[in-house]
Amino acid sequence: MTQDVIALTPQMPDARSMLAGLYAGGPDLRVSSSAEGAVVHLHAEDGRPVVTVDVPLFVQVPGEVSRLLGTGVEAEAPVWWTEVRATTSIAEAGHLAGSVAGRLTSLLGGSTWPHDAAHTSIVAVPSADGDGPVDSPLAVDVLTPRAAVILMDRPVVAATTWLTDVMQSTIPSGRELQIVTPPGTRLTLPTRKLLAKVPGRWVVQHPECGYYDGLTGAVLHWHEDRFVEVTPADGRTPLADAFQTGALARDEQQLHLSIRTIHPATDDLLLGGALEAAWQTLTGTPPAGWSSAEPVNLPWAPRQLTELARTRAQKCVSTWLVAVGAPDRPAIATCRVIHTPAGIEEHISLALGYTTDRIAPLDVLPELAETLATRHNLTSMLTHLRPARADLTTPPHHEPPPVPLSFTLGPDAVHRLGRAHAESVQHPRSTRLGPAGRPAMHYTLGDGTDPSAWHHIQHLDNRLKASQ
Repeated sequence: MTQDVIALTPQMPDARSMLAGLYAGGPDLRVSSSAEGAVVHLHAEDGRPVVTVDVPLFVQVPGEVSRLLGTGVEAEAPVWWTEVRATTSIAEAGHLAGSVAGRLTSLLGGSTWPHDAAHTSIVAVPSADGDGPVDSPLAVDVLTPRAAVILMDRPVVAATTWLTDVMQSTIPSGRELQIVTPPGTRLTLPTRKLLAKVPGRWVVQHPECGYYDGLTGAVLHWHEDRFVEVTPADGRTPLADAFQTGALARDEQQLHLSIRTIHPATDDLLLGGALEAAWQTLTGTPPAGWSSAEPVNLPWAPRQLTELARTRAQKCVSTWLVAVGAPDRPAIATCRVIHTPAGIEEHISLALGYTTDRIAPLDVLPELAETLATRHNLTSMLTHLRPARADLTTPPHHEPPPVPLSFTLGPDAVHRLGRAHAESVQHPRSTRLGPAGRPAMHYTLGDGTDPSAWHHIQHLDNRLKASQ
């Protein structure tokens, strides 16, 4: 597995310290950048990518370091987070990453993750034998005509700037992105969401079960330049034993909300209001922080995220954001902001974790639905409940599927369907929300324990589509 090294320093890495870190490979390494300068790449003389260094992030959000690196790390916010990643295709790369991070901590103080990776030696990177590889469009561990393979050995695979940049670069290349991890690794919700948006696969390398898909459990093997499912003669792909027998977190649940809003494109538009209202209703506090990647480093600030979305919209680019809550109230969300002919759309996925000490507040969902419908231009909201880890990460083993709780149609959607038709749906149970002249409709599908709620939502969808 590859070696990622993270420097956690109390002081900001300035030009002097960054140059000292980048000089860990001597004067012969070449430098390039990507992600609008947010990622720096060190290349061998022959063009091979050796190490990538993310621009330092000032992590001001409590709990982010331990959420992504584990509780044993000797650092906590506020702290400067500088991520260094070494490719596995060059033997010296891991040692070079340790030197880059070690030079930063020797100058600025702080620590590294892993704690024993830091040193300050110069690491020479030899040229490849023969012709050697040329510059790669993707700084990954294995690049074939059909796959871009990343090997990652860390507690949690987060949606870092580097990883999101690789995902964006993989799409136009026509390759499938494949992330290979050991069985103890988990995915953050943002990483899982992004992986579902691209041709990609989470490959788990298990010492006893071989390779399998971390999300489906399908047994995998390397075939024709990529990991694919094993297909026996009977056509039934087997499931790995480790995926089926993995321990499920007992008495832990996740509440999931999928929220869509559409706002008029006005100069005084302020985004983030729907997400903040949902967070406040369900946890009693607003989000703790936000960012365009993980770790989440900025305190919650709707005006700042609105300015970012406006700037990106002027370049005809959508905006993707991550928000997190306080460490003692597990919650995380992704939000995609896009400009469409209908207006400015927010597509929000919010997840909250609960244990036996704190149960999911399902009784406030109608209240939240009304708040979003009357104050935040709600188009629709779908809620689910599922037995799963309260820390909101995805492990590489089976978890029960979510069960629908409720569905809400905003006022504009009700108007387009026809109020009489929307109110005529009595199964599942419907409730009118907001002013009588412009109502929203809230449909209760179940209590989150009965899988038959999936039939209710299918019935509701069929009834609503019948009017179109």
